[in-house]
Amino acid sequence: MPKTIRYTVVAVRELFVSAGPFIVLAVVLLLVAYWWLNPNPPKTVRLATGPAQSAYDEFGKRYAKALAAYGIQVKPIPSQGSQDNLAMLRDGRADLGFVQGGSSERRTDDEDESLESLGSLFVEPVWLFYREAAGAVDDKASNKTRTVHKPLEALWQLQGLKLNVGTAGSGVPALMNKLFEANKIDPAGIKLSQLEQTPAVTALLGGEIDALVLASAPESLMVQLLLATPGIRLMDFPQAEAYSRRLPFITPAMLPRGVVDLAADVPPQNLRLVATTTALVTRPDTHPALLQLFSQASQSLHGGAGWFNRARQFPNLENTELPVAKQAERTIKNGPPVMQRYLPFWLANLIDRMWLALGVIIALLLPLSRIVPPLYAFRIRSRIFRWYAQLRDIEEQLEQQPTPDVAALRDELEKLDATAGKIHVPLSYTDELYALRSNIEMVRQRMRRLDAENARPPG
Repeated sequence: MPKTIRYTVVAVRELFVSAGPFIVLAVVLLLVAYWWLNPNPPKTVRLATGPAQSAYDEFGKRYAKALAAYGIQVKPIPSQGSQDNLAMLRDGRADLGFVQGGSSERRTDDEDESLESLGSLFVEPVWLFYREAAGAVDDKASNKTRTVHKPLEALWQLQGLKLNVGTAGSGVPALMNKLFEANKIDPAGIKLSQLEQTPAVTALLGGEIDALVLASAPESLMVQLLLATPGIRLMDFPQAEAYSRRLPFITPAMLPRGVVDLAADVPPQNLRLVATTTALVTRPDTHPALLQLFSQASQSLHGGAGWFNRARQFPNLENTELPVAKQAERTIKNGPPVMQRYLPFWLANLIDRMWLALGVIIALLLPLSRIVPPLYAFRIRSRIFRWYAQLRDIEEQLEQQPTPDVAALRDELEKLDATAGKIHVPLSYTDELYALRSNIEMVRQRMRRLDAENARPPG
């Protein structure tokens, strides 16, 4: 092995041995910080969605596809709707869930208080579809009796009709009760049913019921179907603005003329609707990195222009009934973190979650790191200094009386000199090695003088 490489190996080995305790302490502190902060998110997350073919169900699939790019598996959990999703969040069966505005009314228990929102994602209008025949009245003003189909414009006009308000788990029945109460309408005067979405739509198209209520985004397949079905009309809410003033979770919405189908002019006129906003609600123990990923995905999934909003209007921090998670608030206000724009997510997240702990660890280790250079110097010099004890022992034996055994000591000294010749130290410490060999030579010269004195004849 070349001498240069040999010296380098010695220096590196001694450096690692000297810094060993320091390195072990740093690794232990990092492992403790990693265990405590748990920076990497779990690989699976449970998302409470909604009924099959609903907007919640469709958005659940989109979130699953978006997070799959980061290696996160989203498991959609079908449900009846907002109320069902809240129940699953409260008892731990889901980590996140879509919740309609007006569904998450605060309770006194601590568990409800700890639920957080990722912001308002999209407008969810109240779609009150009815069969055109349900608004038929007799026109007695003309000479001939004829049937006139008048549009429904007020909830009191539902008196005596068969109205489906959805299952209890959807949150729509509770919402409609609030609207009936605001209009001072006794629900007993309306023939209410609580069929699921698909059976209810089938019943409406088959004439078994007169009207149904859906609270869903326009992406819902059922909404799209009913908007394009001849003989089915959507109720206009002329008092939409008044509803928003009376009920804090209600916002007015406008369905523009022709937005459904420009060629067919559907709808044929602007329709005023009442709407709630839907939020993605999470449990307090959901991993922060997951909340960040869902918030970033929501910007791409809900940030485009729609029937009821302009581009980049959602997600936002308005109309939120629950506290907004700080990860979501930061993403909505500032977009993705700067490091995620240049680094892979796992690395950016690790740095983002660990930087404070790393700062504390560095502050603790910096003073301790000062002992490494002296310890390194001591270990290098100890490769030389430990032979001085043997050299001193030889020198002391030379001074013993009676006359020492110079020949035996000479052999021991030669062995020591041979050993010193094999010592390898970094070039910066060779002066001390040469000092050792110089001292060995001094002792050798002394032995020669003793040999000369012993060989001199007496007298």
